[in-house]
Amino acid sequence: MSKAAELANLIGNINAGGGGVNRNVIINGAMNVAQRGTSSTGLGASSGYFTVDRFKVDLNNTAGRLTITQDSSAPSGFANSTKLACTTADTSIASDELLIFQQRIEGQNLQAFAKGTSDAKPFALSFYAKANASKTYVAELFDNDNSRQVAKTFTVGTDWARHEITLPADTTGAFGDDANNSMNLNIWLHAGSNFTSGTLGTTWQAEDATDRAAGGGSFFSSTDNTFFITGVQIEVGQNPTIFESEPVERTLSKCQRYYTEGSYKENPYGNHTGGGYTQGWANIEFKQNMRASPTVATSGQANLGFTNTVDKTTVLAWTVSSSNTFFTSDFTWTADAEL
Repeated sequence: MSKAAELANLIGNINAGGGGVNRNVIINGAMNVAQRGTSSTGLGASSGYFTVDRFKVDLNNTAGRLTITQDSSAPSGFANSTKLACTTADTSIASDELLIFQQRIEGQNLQAFAKGTSDAKPFALSFYAKANASKTYVAELFDNDNSRQVAKTFTVGTDWARHEITLPADTTGAFGDDANNSMNLNIWLHAGSNFTSGTLGTTWQAEDATDRAAGGGSFFSSTDNTFFITGVQIEVGQNPTIFESEPVERTLSKCQRYYTEGSYKENPYGNHTGGGYTQGWANIEFKQNMRASPTVATSGQANLGFTNTVDKTTVLAWTVSSSNTFFTSDFTWTADAEL
């Protein structure tokens, strides 16, 4: 895209009510942050967040298996991508199978689209992608608040290419102005007939499952299949603009609002009974105020449980034998407030 075209697109989006800084509602679209690790193997039995932050893999009833990695292959201007590699094929596709690469977005971050009003704005989606061979997949926006959908197909090749998809405004159904999951970006990579037997809805419509992935191919058709993606952006306007880069520490802080982890290696407080500890506790302060009260898990300390959790600090408690005169407090912890 030429500089003149970039400027024209940005001006067009400003005229449509978008543009400027903080225009990308996708978090970690450059795939720079991977707190959970850079590789996860043998995936396919269940959904979850596995590698690159804020991107979930949604799976159902498939015998296919895949590996997901944060990869160094990337187009000019990027350092990272997410790579999906098929390790077990599934060519006998049950009707309810699916594989979706997904980001879930809070309603309070979507208010600029004015969805559900007479001033509703279009959605400009863009991303870079490549694969081992030419494949057609489906990019969908799904409105969880009002059960509405819109989607378009795109075709990837063996070289990095930018995909620019404009999805129309929707004057029906407003997004909730809260910290809950209002909209999903879904990249459909595999689906059964429950999701492909209809006609793809390229304008906003009430949910019809059979239309959601119509016309898409199957990532699980061969163990040769790969899919790479980076530079994911959704912004207000008719025209996708150049990817909005940001410092990695800003991206990390955004991600830590949903998931964060650390270790505790300080002396705990404790209660004594009969010369031994019967209970101890430690305060952990999260690195960011989290989206919601998180689910906290620990490892490295026996009999560890929780008595209270608030947005920023969790109070941990565990019990020990009264014969113990000392116990260690070294443990690692994770806090998860993902959508």
